[in-house]
Amino acid sequence: MSQFTPRYLRKGDTVGIVSPARHINRKQVEPTIKWLNKFGLNVKLGPNMFNILDQMAGSDSDKIHDFQDFIDDPNIQVILCSRGGYGSVRILDQLNFQPVIDQKKWILGYSDVTAIHSHIQANYGFPTLHCTMPINITGSDDFQETASNQSLIDALFGKDLSYHLPNNSLNRYGEASGRLIGGNLSMLYSLCGSKSDISTDGCILFLEDLDEYLYHIDRMMMNLKRTGKLRALSALVIGGMSDMNDNPIPYGKNALQIISDHTKDYDYPVYFGLDAGHTQPNLSLRLGMNANIRDNTLFLPA
Repeated sequence: MSQFTPRYLRKGDTVGIVSPARHINRKQVEPTIKWLNKFGLNVKLGPNMFNILDQMAGSDSDKIHDFQDFIDDPNIQVILCSRGGYGSVRILDQLNFQPVIDQKKWILGYSDVTAIHSHIQANYGFPTLHCTMPINITGSDDFQETASNQSLIDALFGKDLSYHLPNNSLNRYGEASGRLIGGNLSMLYSLCGSKSDISTDGCILFLEDLDEYLYHIDRMMMNLKRTGKLRALSALVIGGMSDMNDNPIPYGKNALQIISDHTKDYDYPVYFGLDAGHTQPNLSLRLGMNANIRDNTLFLPA
């Protein structure tokens, strides 16, 4: 394991849960606590994580307090974000992430949490985990068997991961290798030009999104193209492009067609339909670590 890789978990480790974005209630988090306990993991909750301020989980200072406290705490090995929505970007510049690297912690989440993933990648080059969150973990008797949850446990306990890349008429097949980076397209777009903006050269870029207008997808892909982020990829992997919206006058293309159109001038592999993002299942991806594509499969070695 590289010195620049978070430490994989052992029984007895502690997962800290925080709310950097939209608010959540205790009942929604209880199944996650029960599930993590089954794997021998302890859970600590941020004291402000159930606060409410309009749609947010309390004030920015509430969130900063909980997040920094867990970053600094050497007894917490994982920081799991409770849900997305909006708000993570508001606290990035007030957090000191250096102890995450020094203590080799994992930071977990997806959607709005892409802001945190991207910030850590851009400034520290340190891996994080794009994965399901407590808002998605239900209390049914078989919840621990879902592919989303199992992939999270496999990722955290250091197993090699491999995911089938479905056939799609828009796919451009081929092999690739490089660091896996990315996340939510809207969040990456919002970070362009900031100190949380990632470099994509030589990387396998993963993108997903939810509930966007199709012309917004075009606008964001145009931004990635014009800023050079699509030019020198090793490969592009598209996850869920879920619940897209259109105007009364149709845009004329769906989200996958828009993305395909913006990458047609490049010769790297492009794959559509990975079960990651706002999808079911939402498979876990170790961002910032080396990955490779061969035989229509994305391999993520530990």
